[in-house]
Amino acid sequence: MGARTKARKRAIDLLYGADVREISLNSAIAVEAERAKSEPDRWASWAYAREIVEGIAEHGDEIDELIETHAQGWTINRMPVLDRAILRIGIWEIMFNDEIPDAVAISEAVEAAQEYSTEDSAGFVNGLLGRIAQLHV
Repeated sequence: MGARTKARKRAIDLLYGADVREISLNSAIAVEAERAKSEPDRWASWAYAREIVEGIAEHGDEIDELIETHAQGWTINRMPVLDRAILRIGIWEIMFNDEIPDAVAISEAVEAAQEYSTEDSAGFVNGLLGRIAQLHV
């Protein structure tokens, strides 16, 4: 597993945990930063994970608006928590990280959905991110 893939997994964990515990992303980032300092093996993937989560915290309203607009029949609150986390990461990479090609962001998100979420999640994530990527061109 590549460093950025590991970082995305950590970002999913962080977003999921904050969502389930109903704490702010900034609080979750602070806790994880302390943990990363004390666990050198985790430090390598922390930098990009932090960049992702800080970007989502900064652009959260815009990201969630894109999800709501393009989810076709789903409100953001009806979505599985994991799907929300995966979509937020994918949208942040598409819209706000020029280093990651849109196709890579979508592929990574679909792979995460296949591995961590429901049977139908990968198709849902692929379709929604594909629509958003078309707007981003």
